[in-house]
Amino acid sequence: MKAFALFLLAPLLAPAQPPRIGLIDYYGLRKVPLEKVRKALGVKEGDPLPASKAEVEERLEALPGVVRAHLEAVCCEAGDTILFVGIEEKGAPHFDFREPPAGSDQLPEEMVEAYGGFMQALEAAVRGGNNGDDLRAGHSLMADPAARAFQERFVAFAELDLPRIREVLRNSSNDEHRAMAAYIIGYAPRKREVVDDLQYAIQDSNDSVRNNAMRALGAIGVLAARDPDLGIRISPTWFVQMLNSILWSDRNKAAMALVSLTEDRPAPVLDLIRERALESLAEMARWRSLGHALGPYTLIGRLAGLTEQQIQQTWTDGDREAVIARALKKK
Repeated sequence: MKAFALFLLAPLLAPAQPPRIGLIDYYGLRKVPLEKVRKALGVKEGDPLPASKAEVEERLEALPGVVRAHLEAVCCEAGDTILFVGIEEKGAPHFDFREPPAGSDQLPEEMVEAYGGFMQALEAAVRGGNNGDDLRAGHSLMADPAARAFQERFVAFAELDLPRIREVLRNSSNDEHRAMAAYIIGYAPRKREVVDDLQYAIQDSNDSVRNNAMRALGAIGVLAARDPDLGIRISPTWFVQMLNSILWSDRNKAAMALVSLTEDRPAPVLDLIRERALESLAEMARWRSLGHALGPYTLIGRLAGLTEQQIQQTWTDGDREAVIARALKKK
């Protein structure tokens, strides 16, 4: 699960020199002309990343019809960075975040130190190429022994101090502590008990909290599919809504979760995607970054009524647009 590890480590692995842009992909453009966005963006493929993300976003938000803009740099296209440019137009669907909580609770120092140690071990594992990940238990257990040792400690933390972790996740004003709580709570032995907490957290105002919560729910979803008798139910509603988010990371994680949740083609979930996020999903399936387009394309193929084999074949044959058109006609 290389994407999992790189996503956690993005701030730690940032290079000293601005990386070059290998590919630019867009989302959220329905009415605003692409050429106007490209001109306001001010960079092209082959250029270094812009020195000021905020300045570029301000230029994009000054375009007529644009409410918000968001840039996100992601690894990698032939060793270079992929730049995702998100636009929220006036009247477009969007994902609302919950107001930040104001409580004073924090995690114990022992948990904070363990999480910090895990992040260091994870960075070393990624750099060493030993970042395999096993989700069968309903939480991440990495192949790297040092990282895995910290994760096994999280199991004990979540079993012995679940009420405190839950309180921090829901009510702490400290973003970092909520993010740590969102990660650690996923290691609770009884997964059904924490699903509601994690679904609450994916509406958090902080990116790291949402991403850790979605990652934890995705792992629990693997266990739920392996053992239906556990009675674990994960609502798709917020994942579907997040396909309309201005943030690429929200969209990416939501699509990954929905690929898992729609493996058996549940009609209510597919209908919900079709009703609330079909156009957003279609534009994601068109991304030129193939590694990031495959999950959305898989969902589009299911919405179009294709078998898994047909989805794979049309992807290989480069027939994406025909399948996307078929899905859009079924709306």
